[in-house]
Order: sequence, then C-alpha cells, then structure tokens
Amino acid sequence: MQSDGHDRGLSALNRRHFETLQPVCPLCRKCRQLDSPLRLGRIAKTAGAHILEGILVCASAACQCEFPIIDGIPILVAEIRTFLSNSILPILARTDLSADLESLLGDACGPGSVYDTQRAYLSSYAWDHYGDFDPQEKGEARPGGVLRLFEEGLALMKRPLDGPLLECGCAVGRITRQLARHGQGLALGVDLSFAMLRAASQCLREGTFRYPRRRVGLVYDQREFAVPCETPDLFERVDFWACDACALPFASGTFATAIGLNVLDSVAGPLDWLHQLARVLRGDGQALLTCPYDWSTAATIPEAWLGGHSQRGPDDGACEPVLRALLTPGAHPATVPGLHLVAECDHIPWQVRLHDRSLHHYSVHVALARATAK
Repeated sequence: MQSDGHDRGLSALNRRHFETLQPVCPLCRKCRQLDSPLRLGRIAKTAGAHILEGILVCASAACQCEFPIIDGIPILVAEIRTFLSNSILPILARTDLSADLESLLGDACGPGSVYDTQRAYLSSYAWDHYGDFDPQEKGEARPGGVLRLFEEGLALMKRPLDGPLLECGCAVGRITRQLARHGQGLALGVDLSFAMLRAASQCLREGTFRYPRRRVGLVYDQREFAVPCETPDLFERVDFWACDACALPFASGTFATAIGLNVLDSVAGPLDWLHQLARVLRGDGQALLTCPYDWSTAATIPEAWLGGHSQRGPDDGACEPVLRALLTPGAHPATVPGLHLVAECDHIPWQVRLHDRSLHHYSVHVALARATAK
C-alpha cells in the first residue's frame, strides 16, 4: 500500500466510515433486495485520512461484483460498467493543468461538448457553495443560496440533527460539511457527478477550493481560495461517495437524518427516491427536502414528475399538493409508507449563476418529513 507520508494511522478513519455505515452491494440491493455487505479488497493508495485508490468487493459468493475507489471516492452504483463508461472523462480528467491550457481545451472542444457542459455545471454549483469564501467575488449577485435554504430547513426541524447524516445530491459538498457542523456523527454526501465529488473531496483534504468560474461563453477564470473547517474533526466526520439516490446502497434504518436540497426534480425517479429515504431512515428519523420543481426531460420523464403537467388533473398541474399528499398517509394512491409530512414553507429564494450576465432565480418549496417508528 502506498502512502503520501502523512500519519498512516489516519487511513483507518475511512475504515471507520465503512464500519459505521456498513454499505451493501448496490447490485444485490437493487436487483435482489438483498443486503450483501461490501468488504475492502485491495487498497492501492492512501493520503492522510482517505483511501485514495482501492477496490470494494461484494461479499456474496453469488455476486462478488467489484466497485472502485478513485480519488478517495467509492463508486457504489448498480450499473457500474455503464457509470464508469459514461463518466470516464471526469474520472480521468487532470486537475493540475494551467488556466491557459484549460482555456485552450475548452475552446477546442467547443460549446455543448461534454467538457464544456461539465465546466459550466461545476462553475454554477461551486460559486453557490463556496463563493462567499472567494476574496475576488465582488459582484452584486450573492452566492450561498443553497446555504440559506439549509438554514430555512434547520429552522423547521426544531430538534437536534442526530447521526449518521445523509445528503443526497451533495454536489461540491458545502451542505454536507454544514451537516457535520450542526449535527452529530458521520455526515455522508452522495452524488452521481464525479467531477463535483472530486472537487468536494479535494477541498476536504486540502483546505482549498479551485474551480473554473464562467465569465461568458467559453471564457472561464480559475479561482482558488482557502475554505476554513466548519468543525475541528471535519476529516473524521465527513465523506463523499458516488451513489444513486434512487437506489441507495445501505441497509434499512442506517441514517437518523437525511436531506436533499433541490434534488426531487433532478432524479430519474422522484417517487423512488422518496421510498429510498423512507427505507434508509431510522424510526422517527427526519428528512428535509427542498425543490423548485424545475422539471426537465433530461433528468426525469414527464410521467414521473410530481405535478408540473396535466392541468386537467385534480391539482391543476400543481406540484406542492402532490408531494404533500405523497407524504400524508392515505391521501394519495401512491402514498410513501414510512414518511409523513410535519412542516413546510414556500417561496424561499434561490439563485443559480450561469455567467456574469445571467442568473436564474427560483422560488423553492421546503418540506420536512419524519419517519414512522419501525
């Protein structure tokens, strides 16, 4: 096993995350509804508290599917070959190129390319999550909208954030870190964007955040700045994994708190995700959801939208009543068993920066649900 020379004992912290969460094989979980445990196979490279490279193996003799750890990020998705094939560009992407070379690559690949799309998304999410730490950020637009959404949710909760804690759709990781600050135990952020998970993981390890901030068109400015730790034991309590929110690789009742900020309209199966939250939450656990209901066929087929279509229906196409009914026992034919709505607020502002002259403004619905005692 290779090490970077840091305290070798720290590498066991990652093992403790596995011991705490006991992840299961996502393929066995999705296809057979079996909780086949994963075990650490080969560990190839470590860096301080993180296993940078290694392989996880399903313990079931009938499966033995392998899942890689790349740049400290375990990739735990059922369709592992498809995921790796579709994500090979961000997985193999270099992070040590100069700003000039990154600019040249962006010009050569052109607008609409995978490289261009990846940079644009990273720019928007990174600005919102960490732009308040950037000393060069002097525009009129205020970053930190997702943090303000989280604070609205905290006000609704009115109770401690017990752990373990889960954030679905964590992007570049600011709110997962906030979960660790305000809550107890391990805080895990999961997402399917490897580029964003890598940025979150590197920031956690190195204490600095580097990202391409889009100015206009294909013009990006490299920004790099320090990000202070929200809590002294951040390394010990935060991790980032690649997981499908609609097929979470965890046994039932693993988490005490789960959140998903602006995730419901960004997954392939919104109802599937709600069922997954109900399954992985402990009895009396809590789930915080926020959503602008900005449905897109790129993420979700219209038949799976919760409202947003068929204004001839009983709710005239509105989204909020559908979510409300799904989280109220007996109020909808597809009511989610195990979750019930306890509080909500509406029209919370959130903005997404596209470039210097473009901001998307959203009005977000915030809902707090509790798990039924199991």
